[in-house]
Parts: sequence; C-alpha cells; structure tokens
Amino acid sequence: MIKKMNFDVPLLMTPGPTQVRKNVLKARAVKATNPDIDPVFFEFYRETCRGLSEFLNTASQVLILGGEGMVVLDAACASLAEPGDRVLIIDNGLFGEGFADMIKVYGAEPVVFKGDRTRGISAADLKTFLETDSDFKFATIVHCDTPSGVLNDVSALCPLLKSYGILTVVDSVSSMVGEPIFADEWKIDVCMGASQKGFSAPAGISFLSISDDAWNLMENRKVPIPSYYCNLLIWKNYYENFWFPYTPPIHDILGFRAALENVLEEKKIADRHRKIAEAVRKAVVKSGLSLHLESDYCSTVTAINVPDGLDGEQLVQKIKNECGILIGGNFGYLKGKVIRIGHMGENARVKYVSKTLKALQKVLKKEGVLLNADMQSVFLKEMKK
Repeated sequence: MIKKMNFDVPLLMTPGPTQVRKNVLKARAVKATNPDIDPVFFEFYRETCRGLSEFLNTASQVLILGGEGMVVLDAACASLAEPGDRVLIIDNGLFGEGFADMIKVYGAEPVVFKGDRTRGISAADLKTFLETDSDFKFATIVHCDTPSGVLNDVSALCPLLKSYGILTVVDSVSSMVGEPIFADEWKIDVCMGASQKGFSAPAGISFLSISDDAWNLMENRKVPIPSYYCNLLIWKNYYENFWFPYTPPIHDILGFRAALENVLEEKKIADRHRKIAEAVRKAVVKSGLSLHLESDYCSTVTAINVPDGLDGEQLVQKIKNECGILIGGNFGYLKGKVIRIGHMGENARVKYVSKTLKALQKVLKKEGVLLNADMQSVFLKEMKK
C-alpha cells in the first residue's frame, strides 16, 4: 500500500515554481470534456493561444505544449536544428550555456559567444563578433538567466542577429510577466515561456510563438525532425484538421487560462514587478549584503551573494525550517555561493517579499551575520515612495 504523504507547504518565494492564486486552483478542479474530440475545447485552446499572442505582442502563431518549460526549448532545437548546422549559443549564464547541449543532441554544431556572467550581453561586442562570423542558422538567447537573474536586452540583440539573416530563439521563461515582451517588434522568431514562473500557475504547461521565418525553416529541412513529441510541424494545422498530436493536459490548460487572464487584466503588471525588484535590491545593498550581478537586473529574481563562511544551500533550508519560507538556492558554479529571492507573479506582493526579507535577516543573525540596516524596513520604505 502506498504511504500517504502530508506536505507542510512553505511560503514559496523561489524563482519558480511560484505561488498560485485561488482562482487558478479552482479552474483546475472542474469536470472536463475529452479534449481530443470536443470542438468546444479546440476553440478554447485556440483562444488561449490567441491570448498568449496578445501578451507576447505578436501576430505569430502560438502553441501550448504539455510539459514544463524544458519541453519548448527542446522542441525548438529539435525542429530547427539539423546535422551539420552551425548554431550560435549566446552564453552569459548556466541556462544560456545549456542550449549547447541540446543542440548537440540533434547533430548541430554549437558555436558559443561568451559574455560576462555578471551583466547582460553587449550588443556592440556581439556585432563585432558577427562582423567576422555570421554563418549561423539560428541563435539561442536566454532573456533572464534564472540562476543569476541577469537580463539580456533582446530588444537590441535580436534585431542585430536578424540583420545578419540569423533566426532568433529566445527563452523568456523566467522574465515573462515581470518584464515586457514585444516579440514582433524585437524580431523574435521563437519566443518561449512556461506556466510556473511569472504566470503563477502550476508547472506542466509551456508555450512558444513561431514566426513565418521559423515555420519556413522547419518546412524546408533536408532531413526529417528526429522527434515526435517535440516535432512542431505536426502542430501547424491542428485547428483546421481538428486533431491534436497527443491528448492535451486539459486541467493544466484550464488553470493556465485563468492565470493568463489574471495577467492580462493587470495592465501595469511589469511596473509592479520593477518597483518591488528595485526595492529588494536597495534593501540588500543597504544591509551590507552584496548583489551577485554588476548590472542588468531582471525584475523577477534577485541573486544575493552568501556571506563568507556560510553555505547557501544550508541557509535556504534553515529559512524554510525556521520561518516556513522557501527561497531559491542555486546550482553549478553558483551552488552554495548565491541564494535567490523569486519576486515574480504572485510572489511579487509587498507582504510576501517583506516577510521573506525579515526571515532572511533573522536566520543570518542567528548565523552571526549582523547587517547594517533592517532589510524589511528599507524595503517597505522604498515601496511607499
């Protein structure tokens, strides 16, 4: 017999998954139709995709796939990359670097353009690089590299790449909702997002917009796409053909639709995120702690250097056990050295961020770290301005 598990759920202040609003949970807890054959659901799915097109400021088709954010990243690589293709990997973070591994799976050659991992990619430096080497099928860029919270200026980088005939594939999973996105204006060919971060829906849904140039590239491949689940071409005429390639996770989509409506209804949602992010950074700096980044901060996550002598992973667990709040640890070269507060979506509320800063300071004090200022007080003062 399977043992029953009782989860003591902490206040989630991680950079995804995030807290989920009640109306989103309620939307998932309803009787549902058979999504494979009911025309009402086909229309619901298409209208949800159109809502995402509105959010992304694009006329391109949007598809919702079953699976967390990694699914759309893999689908883009599988559908665009062919053996022997040269693909430009723009790398100033762990997730940016990770695109190289996905590209290799499909036989393409990743060429890495490395940037400083404590700041955004320089468009001027990228232009200098492209002047000597621009023979790339497409380029991958991470809008916000979550482990560090660095924000790359895709509004400058993508038009530059397109001017050299290079398609642009942008991972905006961690930046969405907290940062504005204008996919068409910024020349983004494939823009990817997911449910569990700024949208504040449960993990399990991901989506992407696909430009005409990206569709044309897929349709004119020399070899078939080496995947079924991640083959975007099989989705192209799903509505006209009244056919989904696989059964859509209907309850996940119902919940995500409610979350999307929450986002679209809040007209200045990016401003809310920006103000909270700026207040968090000021509180951290005035306390005497140090931010991991030098510049180019994303409004959805703040990365903080762990004081000398402490371990970040242990610090995260102590905050959870002693205060009932779960913030983000890290991985790779940042593991144990950098902790993160996720102020995205439903997390980006004054009461939650205030409690989190208070808890962090409390645990640091118990660890012998005395700060120069009370982070909660500084944060609240900044929010009143």
